[in-house]
Amino acid sequence: MKRRHKVAYRQTSLISLSLISTLIAPYFALSFAGALRASAAPRTPDKSVNCEILVVGGGLSGVATAYEGLLAGQTVCLTEITDWLGGQISAQGTSALDERPTQRARQFYSRGYLELRNRIERKYGELNPGDCWVSDSCFLPRDAHNILNQMLKDAEKRGKGKLQWFPNTVVKDLDISTNGKIINSAIAIQHQPVQGSPPLNTFTLSQSIEDAYRYQNSSGFTKTIIRFIPKQSKSNAPNWYVVDASETGEIIALADVPYRLGIDARSYLEPSSSSTTNDPYCTQGFTYTFAMEATKEPQAQKMPPFYLQYSPYFSYELTRLANFDLIFTYRRIWSPRKGKPATFGGVKFTAPMPGDISMQNWTWGNDYRPGTAADNLVYTRQQLQGTGQLKPGGWMGGLRKESLRKAEENALSFFYWLYAGTTDSQLGNGVKQPQTNNKLLTGLNSPMGTVHGLSKYPYMREGRRVIGRPSWGQPGGFGIWEIDISRRDYNDEYYRKTLPADMYRRLRAALSGLEAVSVIDGKVSPDKAMRRTRSTIFPDAVGIGHYAIDFHPCMVNSPPEMPGNKERPGERRGAGQAYPFQIALRAMIPQKIDNLLVGGKSIATSHIAAAAYRVHSFEWSAGAAAGTVAAFAIKNAVAPYQLVDDLPKSEPQLEALKRLLKQNGNPTAFPDTSIFNENWDNWR
Repeated sequence: MKRRHKVAYRQTSLISLSLISTLIAPYFALSFAGALRASAAPRTPDKSVNCEILVVGGGLSGVATAYEGLLAGQTVCLTEITDWLGGQISAQGTSALDERPTQRARQFYSRGYLELRNRIERKYGELNPGDCWVSDSCFLPRDAHNILNQMLKDAEKRGKGKLQWFPNTVVKDLDISTNGKIINSAIAIQHQPVQGSPPLNTFTLSQSIEDAYRYQNSSGFTKTIIRFIPKQSKSNAPNWYVVDASETGEIIALADVPYRLGIDARSYLEPSSSSTTNDPYCTQGFTYTFAMEATKEPQAQKMPPFYLQYSPYFSYELTRLANFDLIFTYRRIWSPRKGKPATFGGVKFTAPMPGDISMQNWTWGNDYRPGTAADNLVYTRQQLQGTGQLKPGGWMGGLRKESLRKAEENALSFFYWLYAGTTDSQLGNGVKQPQTNNKLLTGLNSPMGTVHGLSKYPYMREGRRVIGRPSWGQPGGFGIWEIDISRRDYNDEYYRKTLPADMYRRLRAALSGLEAVSVIDGKVSPDKAMRRTRSTIFPDAVGIGHYAIDFHPCMVNSPPEMPGNKERPGERRGAGQAYPFQIALRAMIPQKIDNLLVGGKSIATSHIAAAAYRVHSFEWSAGAAAGTVAAFAIKNAVAPYQLVDDLPKSEPQLEALKRLLKQNGNPTAFPDTSIFNENWDNWR
């Protein structure tokens, strides 16, 4: 018999969309009118805060950075735009751990990630209180925040570090040295509700984001301006580090270091690319998640006024998935009573019961997938320049507010489609049936912790990706590419016919290991060269990850919900299984600035590789590496780039860093990793 933990929140009644609109409209008419009239000139900081490590972004990577920094005895400042720690598993609502079977079976993870999993199990008396089938662990987002908060407090105590946590805080400006190599300080804005105004999380992100990035107080928020500065040090080396652990690469954009966005041009490194040229507008879809509860009786629900605009998009997607109970239980995050065993499309699950709660994150549902210059969410450098966001005091988060708003409407419409819809854009009419015994969970005490019921921040699969410094073999800047991780069979006729002969030869040479020179010289046919069956081994590996290359492609036309719209052709070609992979330190070191490190999804990966380098355990491993590297660099008065600048020659300090990571329980390689071991087929 499963042991069930008592529900940690009070369920609230459904608040109608019209009521939410009534509550919101007057406030924002005043708030934004006042904000727009105010000048953009910065205020004098209200206070200065000393840090050794400034972490921007409180997602899993940011929390992991702080966790390792605290255990190393550092003073860590941690900022987050929402009021929850955890990113994917809390504020973004995707509280279903994406893991691969072999890695999970061997429990081969960073120490902090293992502690997180253990604490989830202790919290509920089991690892999977949702009885979901997508993962071995599905749980409530609010609990994830509370667990991580306690983990940081415990790490602070054990390591004798100091944590300074700044929720509801965004970085607005950077002071960079005249030689462009050092971030001297950072200016941030923390917001709190004005007394008598609606509480935080009443309004959606699209309604509050501009206010959050303005220096001036508004009718809704009072602002505290914080100047983050390094602790004093006698060393000539950088005496503090800034870690960009944001969801979209905000700091690399604000610091204006080189980065990529969207599709990379087809090359021997990225042979499955859907484009012969770069396309910065086509990034993976982003998702506002929500929680819905199965009820015993039918529920009353009004059709959203914008529903008909978005309903042509929604679909079960595939015939083998066209079952409501299957979709409901896919990411079910709470199940107090176990239902009857059921099977559909070859998947076994337990049927939903009244009181069960499901979190929705569905490609042809609440995914929003813009892909053109008219609607892309994450602004390119050119768009940032055009909107004035790269000017002093001009930074506003680097996102298109209109696309956030439409994604919010799309998500609320998807709930209504699940509840009452009868159409299906991919499978046709007659497949989808109404499911009225369900309600959207809303309110500050609901699983998402918002009045409107949507996640506090969208689940981001892809943002800006930094370009590393020039390195041997990659003079244009280091990056991790498709061929570094993919299991794909490049003998496929597609590659022989699509790639130019020279590109195909270079592809096969890059995959052939010891035969590479012979393939390039033409002594060995590309088709006869033996390919390695493992991922690339990096001498500067500081972390690990393993997940499939998983795509949620952008749509061809604007707007994404346009009837009959299609996914970008060729985008899913790069999808598929990947070998266990490594996180190279060079992928975390940007060009130009010496005391900036990059964690999370913004490390130097390609568009296709990023589709695997984005899940929960990877984010933690990347953050653990960032925190360890920063603390190591401070202690040893060495800049991170100096640990890798002589590669492929021996780097003694790099080896010392890797020993420290291993000693601390943060693996940098999977078991039996060796250039002589090419049989990784058992890793699934």
